Parts: sequence; C-alpha cells; structure tokens
Amino acid sequence: MNEYADILQQWLQTEQTVAIARVVKTWGSSSRPVGSPMLVNSEGKMAGSVSGGCVEVAVVKQARQVLEENISVKLDYGVSDKDAWSVGLSCGGSIQVFLQPANFSEGSVWSHLLANTQENKASTLISSLEDGDSTNTLLDEDGRIWGDELVEEVLAEAKDAYAKRTHKTVTHEGKDYFIQIFPRKSLLLIIGAAHIAVDLVALGNQFGFETVVIDPRGYFAENTTFTDPPSQLLQNYPSEVLNQFPLDAYTFCAILSHDPKIDDNALEILLPSEVGYIGALGSKKTHAKRTSRLLEKGIDQSLIDRIHAPIGVSINAKSAKEIALSIISQIIEVKNQFSRR
Repeated sequence: MNEYADILQQWLQTEQTVAIARVVKTWGSSSRPVGSPMLVNSEGKMAGSVSGGCVEVAVVKQARQVLEENISVKLDYGVSDKDAWSVGLSCGGSIQVFLQPANFSEGSVWSHLLANTQENKASTLISSLEDGDSTNTLLDEDGRIWGDELVEEVLAEAKDAYAKRTHKTVTHEGKDYFIQIFPRKSLLLIIGAAHIAVDLVALGNQFGFETVVIDPRGYFAENTTFTDPPSQLLQNYPSEVLNQFPLDAYTFCAILSHDPKIDDNALEILLPSEVGYIGALGSKKTHAKRTSRLLEKGIDQSLIDRIHAPIGVSINAKSAKEIALSIISQIIEVKNQFSRR
C-alpha cells in the first residue's frame, strides 16, 4: 500500500470514490502473488495490477458497477497460455480477485489503513469474501481493532498471519475471510560500520528498508563515509540500543563488525528474538569459533542454527559491493519466501 498512498491522497482530494481489487487466490502460474492490489477510481483511472496486464480492463469495467451499487464481488479469471506468454508467464493460470468499494471517510477501516501506512505502522486487514455487503476489520500493531466485530478465532488467525509474514484465507462457520498483511517498512539492522556496511546501506535504502547502523567503535562510526546515509547511526553496543527496535519478523539483521565483543553482544539478544533474518560475516572457521563461544554462554544450538553464516548467497563475491549484493539478495530471499503461499 505504501506505493499507492500518494495516488490515493490525490484521488481523495478530488472527491473520487475508490474500489480496491486484491488477488485472494491463485492456481497454476500467476504473474502477481496473493495480496497484490489494484485501485480504480470513479473516473476509471487505475493504479497497481492483479495479473500483469491480462484482466485489468475487465476489472476496471467491473469496478464501475461495484462503485455504483456499493457492493463487493468475487471475480474468477483464467489466463490462457497465449495471454500468459504476453505477460512473461511460461503457462496459463487462474486467479480469484476480490473487488470492493473502499470508503475512506474519517474513522473508517480504510482511513485507518491509509493513516497507518503513512505513519509506517503495520496493519492487518480481514475481509469477509462474500458478494454483496462484505465486512472489514483492521487490526493495528498496537492491538487496536477497527471496523466490524470478529470472533476471537479469526483474530487469532490474523495474528498468526502477521507473525508468519503471509496473507491467507481462513474459513470460520462456513464463511471465508481474507487476511492481508500491510507491514511497516522492513528494518535492516547492521551491526558494524565496516566498509561493507556502506554498500549494504545503499542497497537497503534502494530496496525500501529502513537502515540502522550500530557500532560502539567511535573511529569506525565517525570516519566511515556513507555515500547514501542510513536512517540512524548509533555509537552504542548493540545491547544498549536493540531494545529500542521491534525485533519481530519484519526486522532483518546483518552482523558485520568482525569483532566478537560486538558481534556476540548483538547475537545474544537477536537469537532468542523473533527477527526474520540473522546473518553474520566470516568464514566457516570463524563461524565455528563463534558457535563455540555462544554455546559456552548457554545459548542453545537450535538458536545458533538461525545464523546465516557465511552471510549472503554464494556468488563468489570478492569486493565490498559484491558482498553487500550477496547479503541483500539473501535478505530479500528470506523476506519474500512466504509471498506466494
């Protein structure tokens, strides 16, 4: 939703009504994963995509009826092999799209969703998948609930979906609900202002992460020149500041200082946490020594096994830029691994 917030604001300022289409199921090959949104205003203008170009025109036509009648509809589309090739697919597939009017009046579910997005706060939207008058409930990161009432069983499913970084459809008492996660901006915590950190921060910024560098070594923190600066640069030991950040599934951590006093200080806090990714710089031999130190400190082997070490995907990286590329690639791989479930 982040990429559409400005467009939505422009439409709302001109008093345009808005319909939102979302992919809720896919079968076979699909160019857009579950959760992909497409927005259509009352003038027929659109933003986003649900199929990569195959069915968008049909969705726009249907959106006009949805806005006129103020109803929600489920739409099933099959993409032929011929059309699939035109949008870069190897074969055809089918998608189910849920199309509904979105009321952005003050106090509505949709207005709270937009406000949370603009404030970089996470939201979980639960919509009943029924033609006609569907229900919508919003659960925000502070535990507040907006919109229609929901039974505790469905709310529990929504909390589970948020923890697992995945959208999903659940059924309760014969009714289907689509649970969609609108996460805050992903956080990239970098421990150590090493030369690799310069390029990793630049890549993290480019791919939409909030980037934070932590290094208690004044010389490194003060003399490392960032061509693209991080959101924050903190001259503290990790244990002094990590509790200031949400250590949940939307936080990703790269341990780069190569100083055991700093790296282990971070790992002792990060390993028992719920962060989505932990990677540590160093060879297999270095990691073996690291493992021994952590075991001696009483950290369970199952937690140590969470560490990606050596850090990054294997691309035979040599330079700092190449190592940073391998790290961000692995982080993105982990971040997106649930996106097509």
